[in-house]
Amino acid sequence: MACFQSPTWSIVLAMSQFHQDAISAALAGDWQRAHNIVKDYDDPFACWIHAVLHKIEGDAGNSRYWYAQTAHDYADFADPRAELAAIRQALE
Repeated sequence: MACFQSPTWSIVLAMSQFHQDAISAALAGDWQRAHNIVKDYDDPFACWIHAVLHKIEGDAGNSRYWYAQTAHDYADFADPRAELAAIRQALE
C-alpha cells in the first residue's frame, strides 16, 4: 500500500496507538525509538511522522522524500513540535 492511499477508518483507529507512541517518543527527544516505530509502516500518518522525524534529524532530502508520500509539504510547518502536535490532533 502506498502512503498516499486512504486506509479504511478501522485500520486508522487500530494503528492510532503506534502513531501516538511514535509522536510521544519524538516529543520526549527519543528520535531513535520514534523512528523504529514508524519505519516499517507505510500508512499516511506513519509517512508524515517519518517525514517530521527526518526534518528533526536535519536530513532534508530524506524528509522531503517522506513528505512526497503524503498530502503534506516540508514547508507547511517551521516547528517540528507543532507539526507533531498537529498530527496528534489529526489522529483524534
